[in-house]
Amino acid sequence: MKTHTACAVALAGALAITTTIARAADPLPSWNDGKAKQSIIEFVSKVTKADSPDFVPVAERIASFDNDGTLWCEQPVPVQLFFALDRVKALAPQHPEWEDKEPFASLLKGDLKTALAGGDHALIELIMATHAGMNRLSPLRSRRQARPSTSSANLERRRRSSRRWI
Repeated sequence: MKTHTACAVALAGALAITTTIARAADPLPSWNDGKAKQSIIEFVSKVTKADSPDFVPVAERIASFDNDGTLWCEQPVPVQLFFALDRVKALAPQHPEWEDKEPFASLLKGDLKTALAGGDHALIELIMATHAGMNRLSPLRSRRQARPSTSSANLERRRRSSRRWI
């Protein structure tokens, strides 16, 4: 019995050491091999070796990760939710029915807690309503709506106006 226990302990120890060695050999085991992974490994290697001309002292190292909850702007909610909430207010004049329909009604009254009390269903409804018909450039376009028109007639008026000052 002691022999079996000793073998089991030895096997577990060997497995633990092998796993540790394998992890040390590949610092990003969940990443696919490729140019991005290799670039990151090379960069970290250059800035962490004391004899490297690119060495960065530990006290001066900064790392940030996007959309994983580590950035201040992602707390208490992700940036995408703020976009959706602002978009409800911008789209409200086109949707008078939202004044009586949850989660929009509460949101338009400034009551985020009640608006999101519907859980995932409420959140999905908000996202669907605010992102319908959008593409990757749509958020940029929605910001431009607050700016002066760039129609050719408006551009011509601004160009003529600016000539007066030249």
